[in-house]
Amino acid sequence: MRTICLYFEIHQIIHLKRYRFFDIGTDHYYYDDYANETSINEVAERSYIPALTTLIEMVKTSGGAFKVALSISGVALEQLESYAPAVVDLLHQLNDTGCCEFLAEPYSHGLASLANEDCFKEEVMRQSAKMKQMFGKAPKVIRNSGLIYNDEIGAMVASWGFKGMLTEGAKHVLGWKSPHYVYHCSMNPGLKLLLRDFKLSDDISLRFSNSEWNEYPLFADKYIGWINALPQEEQVVNVFMELSALGMSQPLSSNILEFLKALPVCAKEKGITFSTPTEIITKLKSVSQLDVPYPMSWVDEERDTSCWLGNVMQREAFNKLYSIAERVYLCNDRRIKQDWDYLQASNNFRFMTTKVSGVGLNRGIYESPYDAFTNYMNILGDFIKRVDSLYPVDIDNEELNALLTTIKNQGAEIEELEKAQIKQGKTKGVEKKKETKVKATAAKAVKPKAAASKSTTKKPAKKKTE
Repeated sequence: MRTICLYFEIHQIIHLKRYRFFDIGTDHYYYDDYANETSINEVAERSYIPALTTLIEMVKTSGGAFKVALSISGVALEQLESYAPAVVDLLHQLNDTGCCEFLAEPYSHGLASLANEDCFKEEVMRQSAKMKQMFGKAPKVIRNSGLIYNDEIGAMVASWGFKGMLTEGAKHVLGWKSPHYVYHCSMNPGLKLLLRDFKLSDDISLRFSNSEWNEYPLFADKYIGWINALPQEEQVVNVFMELSALGMSQPLSSNILEFLKALPVCAKEKGITFSTPTEIITKLKSVSQLDVPYPMSWVDEERDTSCWLGNVMQREAFNKLYSIAERVYLCNDRRIKQDWDYLQASNNFRFMTTKVSGVGLNRGIYESPYDAFTNYMNILGDFIKRVDSLYPVDIDNEELNALLTTIKNQGAEIEELEKAQIKQGKTKGVEKKKETKVKATAAKAVKPKAAASKSTTKKPAKKKTE
């Protein structure tokens, strides 16, 4: 029986403010709070609230036959909790139906998977823990920012215990193969892959209200007819898009929600069901491995990472940011950690693109990609100074690496302790032990550099690490 996997992404841009070169060292707050509050309220009112209300109604009307998957970046959730709690309430209502699966993804919606495995893992696990706390289940399936995937990323997330991953059904990767099957990671067969059908997805998210499109107007029965006409052996149709497409990219006046409501009815008439990602990877076997040596994504015609890292400015900003990743990893400063999340967000690099694509790009406050680069690098310059004040640049690499190794070893030891405690039914106090041990290790790090002299080359005395 053929099934549709319908998935929506929720992510919210954190707007940076105008930040001048002369602000470096004096102003450590980088955000436009008015723009952030205004934009989240606008997208909540025009898209998230009506769209989520519709999804809940669809589940109830279908008697639980309609199912959907969502993922929410950590930074988006922070914005929703602060400015649009009504959306969070609707997410809980959707979860209570038992017909929605919440997926894991990087907390910052950033590009750490392309730069630093430790940062990537920490973000994914932090967001997963938040999903479990809010919705009662730890995610078994993951999607990366922009659906970025390659063989190495697949092997990483498989080693963390994930059973499935969403990514793009890119032509240059699939070749003659169809995206309508379950595949698996070439470096770890335990990770199953669900590939987005970009045509059927973009027909809704990009073209639905375009009166010049040759399929306009698109009705639910026609859309389901396309799916029904696929070869009988092709059992899975993955339709992935941003939730904001319902109401923002495609205005409510286009009857996009009425189209969505009609899909389960039309699908039922053709014997087509809806399934969550976990249901699909549990029921269906992989037909083949998927070889993806270079990163692919769901963005632009190239379906690669060039929209974020395609020019010299983007790569310079990216390399500069992740050059301090290990120092931020050691840090316990809450403000530093939050700024790190916001500065990693992929849209910061997207604003710097010089590519010409068929999809319009709103650059926000920036007049050009060069303007975006200058503003971001000014902010990054101040952020790096703050990190350097905690962990100076002239720390011996040997000492820094030893400290990182100690923390990693302790992390593995803590995981074993947690497993042992769970088996014995004694989980109380584990988190406290974990926090105490990590803080004790961090306390052995090099003390913050004295503010007096910037030109000194004297290195802190090495500390013994066990």
